[in-house]
Amino acid sequence: MCGPNGTADFWSDVAENWQSEYLQFLLFIWVTVYLVQKGSPESKVLGTAGKESDKDPKVLRYATAGSPRWAAAGGWRTALFSSSLALTMGALFVLSWLTQAIAGRSAYNGEQLGRLQDPLGFWQYLGAADFWNRTLQNWQSEFLAVGSMVVLFLTHRGSPESKPVGAPHESTGLSG
Repeated sequence: MCGPNGTADFWSDVAENWQSEYLQFLLFIWVTVYLVQKGSPESKVLGTAGKESDKDPKVLRYATAGSPRWAAAGGWRTALFSSSLALTMGALFVLSWLTQAIAGRSAYNGEQLGRLQDPLGFWQYLGAADFWNRTLQNWQSEFLAVGSMVVLFLTHRGSPESKPVGAPHESTGLSG
């Protein structure tokens, strides 16, 4: 497997980055359905945690003439359509993880052969420290950055990611 710079390392590094991004978005989507954070402008209003009724997202009998057909279809189609964002982020995470595993194994085995050592099979590589070092190193940096933003309750005037500077700390669901 070769990238623009001629190595599997390139593809492994790119896939590592994508993997952490898609995992971050997937978890963000899942967590924001059930958790509310006092003081967060992106949080639902306190007391509204969890999935909404069928009325709020306009599904099933509440679908309008302009709603997508699968919103009103019911059954597996509405369930699939209702979770399409998380399912897509999850699929992209798995694909980027798989790409990173394949490219990382190729790069690792190239190094192994250069040292006249035996290469690893795919399943062996998934248990190797090199694979988990590459994987977890990127994840920790993403979650540190997002976690810092969530925990610190800081504001930035004019930012849609921040509540208004003068809003009380306990206010939730406001836009700046």
